[in-house]
Amino acid sequence: QVQLVESGGGLVQAGGSLRLSCAASGRTWRTYRMGWFCQAPGKEREFVAAINWSDGSTLYGDSVKGRFTISRDNAKNTMYLQMNSLKPEDTAVYYCAAALGGSSSTPWNYWGQGTQVTVSS
Repeated sequence: QVQLVESGGGLVQAGGSLRLSCAASGRTWRTYRMGWFCQAPGKEREFVAAINWSDGSTLYGDSVKGRFTISRDNAKNTMYLQMNSLKPEDTAVYYCAAALGGSSSTPWNYWGQGTQVTVSS
């Protein structure tokens, strides 16, 4: 199994920045991609960004394009989310996720505990 632990959340003013980290441990050798999702109170969990573990290719949700950047360190089994130009509507719990398998269709099957991001107006 794989364990995912997020860190780096906190309180920031609108327009500010945060950098989230997600460290993976356990049986990580089959990791295909990792990503970030967010969930605000009363809302469904939404896709933020994802990165292919092999070649570093990325995808972003429409609401964060141009503001957030996802990256990874393969040697450390760690993923990052650089969050710039933060808005109050970005306030949510941010979850790290991983897909372990051998193809692009591998589902998200591991999740972290979440880290709170609060953006004040």
